[in-house]
Amino acid sequence: MRLPTKIIENVVNEISKLPGIGKKTALRLSLFLLKKDLQFSKNISKAIIDLKEKTTFCKVCHMICEDDNCSCQSKNSLINKKILCVVEDTPDVLAIQNTNHYNGLFHVIGGLISPIDGIGPENLNIESLVKRVGEGEINEIIFALSPTLDGDTTSFYISKRLSKYNLKMTTISRGIPIGGEIEYADEITLGKSISSRINYNLES
Repeated sequence: MRLPTKIIENVVNEISKLPGIGKKTALRLSLFLLKKDLQFSKNISKAIIDLKEKTTFCKVCHMICEDDNCSCQSKNSLINKKILCVVEDTPDVLAIQNTNHYNGLFHVIGGLISPIDGIGPENLNIESLVKRVGEGEINEIIFALSPTLDGDTTSFYISKRLSKYNLKMTTISRGIPIGGEIEYADEITLGKSISSRINYNLES
């Protein structure tokens, strides 16, 4: 790609390092920034620097937080501190929170056990989870991990590690999404839907 100046070339190269951003999109963004006033670019730069310098990961639940002020340590009475949802990463936390159907605690393990990729239990935040369960008042663990072989392997490993505690262990349901059609569902999903069927409620 031929560019008019070395400065624009450098900006395009840096922006294109972002996921999902190609050279053409990076060029459009660069030219957009060039047309805006200087303060606009300074605001973006400051926001990115603050993101790196002031954002941390909670040492308890491993969620993204600011200045070690994490919701898992909040005294908010609306949070049910007896239920803990185990997720792979922070975006999963946000997705579950946005449903407004869960008000318990979270624990981000930071990935899934995957021998093929060289990721073992020691590479994840599992030890801190075991310690947290052992020290706290948690009585239920919800596994909200991806419905894959790695996800199931991780759930099984954690459940074995926590088996010595008097816990109720559950997993999120798997099946046909609302609005989906049976004929387009894959066999595994459809099978899970049948085996995990629930009572049909005639009450409105």
